[in-house]
Amino acid sequence: MDIKNSHINYIEFKAKNLDKIKEFYAKSFNWTFTDYGPTYTSFSESGLGGGFVKTENEIVNGALIVLFHKDLDDIKNRIIKFDGQISKDIFSFPGGRRFHFIDPSGNELAVWSDN
Repeated sequence: MDIKNSHINYIEFKAKNLDKIKEFYAKSFNWTFTDYGPTYTSFSESGLGGGFVKTENEIVNGALIVLFHKDLDDIKNRIIKFDGQISKDIFSFPGGRRFHFIDPSGNELAVWSDN
């Protein structure tokens, strides 16, 4: 992969329970993880590199990360099955549809589809 200046290259989230957050993203989105000690894990197979850092503090998410999935109904059901919560149900926008969800650590993300 060609890394370029000023392009998004990595996303870091906070998590209160690294095992639970890894299970959620592995089962919901098929991400894989590499642990770097007891307080950090990185993820891959997500389209962009990133990681989770363990925290005991309240998690406040200042950025909305948007994931892509062809089948919104399927991924929505998987998210709910693995303890995610839907914060904004599926809605249409120019170019597609999307919904927002809260992961088990309180991070809000969105999933969109072009169909």
